[in-house]
Amino acid sequence: MEPQLIIFDCDGVLVDSEFLAAQVESKLLTDAGYPIEPEDIAERFAGLTWTDILLQVEKEAGIPISAQLIEESAKQMDYKLRNELNVIDGVEQVVAALKYPKCIASNSISSSLKMMLEQSTLYDLFAPHIFSAREVGSQKPKPAPDVYLFAARHFNVDPARAIVIEDSTHGVHAARAAGMRVIGFTGGAHTYPGHADKLTDAGAETVISRHRDLPAVIEAMSVWSEAV
Repeated sequence: MEPQLIIFDCDGVLVDSEFLAAQVESKLLTDAGYPIEPEDIAERFAGLTWTDILLQVEKEAGIPISAQLIEESAKQMDYKLRNELNVIDGVEQVVAALKYPKCIASNSISSSLKMMLEQSTLYDLFAPHIFSAREVGSQKPKPAPDVYLFAARHFNVDPARAIVIEDSTHGVHAARAAGMRVIGFTGGAHTYPGHADKLTDAGAETVISRHRDLPAVIEAMSVWSEAV
C-alpha cells in the first residue's frame, strides 16, 4: 500500500540528542539519590518527557522529586544541544530526496526542535510541518498516539497510509496506537544491545540502523502487506 505520509520522530532519529539527554538525566537522578547510568536511561526511558521520567522514578523509588530538577535539566540540555549536538549521519540527504509528504512529530517543545534542526538543513526541509506533542491537539505526549493522529489529520491522510520512523519503544507504541506502520531506527549514539528486538516487539515492522536504507524499506513496504 503506497504511503501518503512519512512521519519522523526527532530526538534519536534526526538528531543525536537522546544520549546527551541520558547523560544529563542520569547525573541529576544519581545526585537526587537514584543511581542510574546513561545507558540505562536510554534503554528504559528513551522517548519519554523528563517530567514523565521523574514521575516514574518517584513512583518506583519513593524519592520526592524536586521541581528544580526540571529547570536544571532544561539549562544543562540547552548548553549540550548548542555545543555538542550532531545530526544523525546521512539523514539530510535522505530526507531531501524523499518523494512523499513528510513531517516531524516529537515530544520536544517547539523552541528546542527549531534550535536543534536549525543546526543543519533539516529545519528548512520540514518547516512548517514540525509538531510538538505538548503544543498541538490534545497536548498529550507519547506514548499517547495523539501527536501522530494530529499529523495525519493535518495532511488529511488515513493513519494506515502513514509510516513512522521511531527509535523508542514508547514512540513505537504511540504510532501503533494511532494505527500507523512503523520503521524502527537504531542509528543513534544511545542504541543498546537488544534495541532492535525491543522495537520489533513493540510493533515496528522492520528496523534500520542507517538512514540510507530508508528509501528502499519504504518502497518495499509499499508493496508488502503488514504482517498480522
